[in-house]
Amino acid sequence: MATLSSASTSRPMPWLIILAGSLIAVMTFGPRSAMGFFQLPMLADTGWDRSTFGLAMALQNLFWGLGQPFFGALADKYGTGRVLVLSGVLYALGLLCMSFGTSPFWLHFGGGVLVGLGIAAGSFSVILSAFARHVTPEQRSMAFGIGTAAGSAGMFIFAPISQGLISNYGWSDSLVFLSVMMLLVPLLAWPLRGDSSSGSQSQAQFQQTVGAALKEALGHKSYLLLTTGFFVCGFQVAFITAHFPAYLGDIGIEPRYAVIAMALIGFFNIGGSLAAGFIGQRYSKPHFLAYIYIGRSIAVTAFLLLPQTPVSVVIFAAVMGILWLSTVPPTNGLVAIMFGTRHLGMLGGVVFLSHQVGSFLGVWLGGFLYDKLGSYDLVWWLGVAMGIFAAIVHWPIEERPVMRPAAAAA
Repeated sequence: MATLSSASTSRPMPWLIILAGSLIAVMTFGPRSAMGFFQLPMLADTGWDRSTFGLAMALQNLFWGLGQPFFGALADKYGTGRVLVLSGVLYALGLLCMSFGTSPFWLHFGGGVLVGLGIAAGSFSVILSAFARHVTPEQRSMAFGIGTAAGSAGMFIFAPISQGLISNYGWSDSLVFLSVMMLLVPLLAWPLRGDSSSGSQSQAQFQQTVGAALKEALGHKSYLLLTTGFFVCGFQVAFITAHFPAYLGDIGIEPRYAVIAMALIGFFNIGGSLAAGFIGQRYSKPHFLAYIYIGRSIAVTAFLLLPQTPVSVVIFAAVMGILWLSTVPPTNGLVAIMFGTRHLGMLGGVVFLSHQVGSFLGVWLGGFLYDKLGSYDLVWWLGVAMGIFAAIVHWPIEERPVMRPAAAAA
């Protein structure tokens, strides 16, 4: 047994799979994180209000969430590569429809429904479940950190790209350019073509139907607490992604600082995600998640109460960047520990569905309350309170495999 354990620990990382999945994460996370830059120029040309744009981004987050368990289950059964091909096509079509700009329908259907489904098919739950099947449990948290950091890099890369395209070609043509870029995703999908029976851990998987896996997970207290807490993560980050550029304009900060801020969030997110993968492998994941949510609430409170200047915007962006996607590696790691990797794409997708319901509310409430009250302040403070709630919810989560009848008997 000691020899097997040593061999398992020393097995090299499957770098081709990790590289391909990471590049796809760059592509799927990049354009959607830059959607906030399109809001003001689009509304200026079309005459729509912020609620119209906010609803589109809210729909995007909702369909991202609704699609994840479905696409995760498809990836588990038919292969991750096939689902990723579908991701690139849906994403490209959605951005193209969004570029039409002739009516709110194309914004809501393209930028909301199609882009949301495209992100869902190429989401972290799909990519990271493929990683999990090809690495050892000892390597899993670090692999998740690398994949999440790649998504962060997408945010860092696409913030200046999107703003540069808008400045030179206008928002509509810029969406067409981004649409063409998304066709790279199907080309990168080949190394991730395996399904749940593939990989180095396939022989050790607990055999279970989809229905049985869902029933087991939804009856597990720690899984339900994890799912509840991840709702808050979605609320916080989606609100900032969609509305922070406009918020900075409202308080008199130069537009270039919006680009700098979103790029800094992406840049520091890279380090935060890698650090989360390292820390999550060595310390309590539930407690680590609780500290992340407390840190977010402190950062937002300080940003709102202290004088808001370009310097404070830069500092806030850097701090939030460290905390931005650092929730993803420990969250996915906990799901894998609890239930194994057999249905990880689907069960991780259910957790992300909660995240995206929170995202829907964060984005939609941001636009709705701004139009009603003329300010984003109420949504900011709601996010602070929810961060404290998330910390409380994560603390009692148990980081251990679910007890199954066969295992208990053995």
